[in-house]
Amino acid sequence: MNLISVNLGQERILHRKGRFERTGIFKFSTDDAVKVTNLGLAGDVIVSKKHHGGPDQAVYIYSEADYEWWSKELGMELAPGTFGENLTISELESAQFHVGDYLHVGNVILQVTAPRIPCGTFATRMDDPQWIKRFRHAERPGLYCRVTQEGFVKAGDTVSTENYPGETISILQMFRDYYDRDKSEQTLRRHLNAPIAIRARKDLEKELRALLTL
Repeated sequence: MNLISVNLGQERILHRKGRFERTGIFKFSTDDAVKVTNLGLAGDVIVSKKHHGGPDQAVYIYSEADYEWWSKELGMELAPGTFGENLTISELESAQFHVGDYLHVGNVILQVTAPRIPCGTFATRMDDPQWIKRFRHAERPGLYCRVTQEGFVKAGDTVSTENYPGETISILQMFRDYYDRDKSEQTLRRHLNAPIAIRARKDLEKELRALLTL
């Protein structure tokens, strides 16, 4: 696999539900080498820090293979960065990964922490009021990652993967379970035993506490 594109966000204004909002979802490719730290890519704009960015969602990855599927589905070409990802990688399919798996991109090491859950800003960016449902049912969520080794990335870098050796859960199962409002204690504990993103962990711990008090 190879790194097809490195994409950096630019702040833009979106009109959504009768109001204007600032967003960093619009990302554009760069040919420069870019520094990757535990908080993400240098020069990348993250506006909604409550929901995006942070150490456990420092880098968002999408794949050329998944884009090809979407291009056929939508009947249009999609440039790298269209879905707001930082890194666009060839061949990779996000649904095949597990939480905790590693990606070696150049001299940077990333660890998968969560799937991307589509939001209203994403739907507005795609100009499709049904986008959240379409993205959910496509089950091609992309990968949020934490940075376990900082360094530089540049388009053309070689990408390799390494399986997580401990107890974990697949990205696809985590994505599906997000929409299950009646998760069992076993399912919740399985998620919590994996090295998931802190935002997801807080929500799941809340669900588990509520379940145990019934």
